[in-house]
Amino acid sequence: MPPTALHPEPAGTLPGVPVVDITATGPGHTPIQQVMELMRAHGPVLVRRLHGRDVLMVGDADLVADLADEERFAKHIGPALENVRAFTADGLFTAYNDEPNWAKAHDILMPAFALGSMKTYHPVMLKVARRLIGSWDRAARAGQPVNVPDDMTRMTLDTIGLAGFDYDFGSFERAEPHPFVESMVRCLEWAMTHLARTPGKDYTEADAAFRADADYLAGVVDDVIAARTGTDQSGAEDLLGLMLTARHPADGTTLDTANIRNQVITFLIAGHETTSGAMSFALYYLAKHPSALRLVQREADALWGDTPDPEPTYEDIGRLTYTRQVLNEALRLWPTAAAFSRHAREDTLLGGRIPLRAGQGRHRARPDAAPAARVGRQPGAVRPGALHARGGGRPPGARLQALRYR
Repeated sequence: MPPTALHPEPAGTLPGVPVVDITATGPGHTPIQQVMELMRAHGPVLVRRLHGRDVLMVGDADLVADLADEERFAKHIGPALENVRAFTADGLFTAYNDEPNWAKAHDILMPAFALGSMKTYHPVMLKVARRLIGSWDRAARAGQPVNVPDDMTRMTLDTIGLAGFDYDFGSFERAEPHPFVESMVRCLEWAMTHLARTPGKDYTEADAAFRADADYLAGVVDDVIAARTGTDQSGAEDLLGLMLTARHPADGTTLDTANIRNQVITFLIAGHETTSGAMSFALYYLAKHPSALRLVQREADALWGDTPDPEPTYEDIGRLTYTRQVLNEALRLWPTAAAFSRHAREDTLLGGRIPLRAGQGRHRARPDAAPAARVGRQPGAVRPGALHARGGGRPPGARLQALRYR
């Protein structure tokens, strides 16, 4: 049986769930914020209708927890990810659950995300962080402002390029983004705007431009793979070396070249964009909350305050406990992947009250739906130590990241 995408029928009328038709306005350029506004007006569970396609949107913390039940629900490739598949195919993020390469790549790549591997990546992370600091020092001496989100993207892209594939984008040496980044962004924009297309309208020009960008992405990655294929990879410690050589523990097979390309593009997209967003939000919130900023500075000074050019070790990073709490809190306030899709494995009741058919997809959205009441504050209030102090564990954003690849 070939791999399949689930295309469920419209959600229809669900008891007690309002239907909001946004066909007249479309999702706009900020669809997550639009859903948040709709939920403030209509409640945390609603059906969003666009050109006759219904999607159940869930922003209630308890219902989101129910969706995380792996026995009853599975990863869903919704319309947005269907569009991303046009240039990532069966990469981990966009593979259908029954595609053979999903399980194979998952099993082969798991070691790359173990703690030992994180330690291996540390020197590259430090190297790129120094590039960022050098860039900001030069801007400060020249009295010029810096674009923090753009520079976070430069830093994370260079990090995943070097640590993952030994490819240097050299982002801080460029006034403009690397052409690969520009093509990648345009591909993602095509995938998102494709959702709001008006039936019957001609999009031939946009589709041709997308195809050119997608071909460029594939060509760059294919060149990187070709340069490493057939060479001795026994000493390679990056993701690409692992994908080229590692064999599946059950059947001894390796990943095929096309799938390696799909995984590389997937990691470049998902690996850099989410991290740059998380860093940008964390720095934004620190700028808005000087008391938290002072605590972060105090923690760094306690480790390296008297050293003009410190050399942080991997173990040092684990000692930045308050800084980690700031990152966790920023993820709670604004998870950089603020929605994900699930579908029911069989007919079931969501939260014991909302009937769902097998295969029917729905989305979790609305960052402020995190169970803030359980840690004693309003959803929008900033308090980095609360989750840690009250045993809240990993923030919703971190749980979301874990669910994305299941």
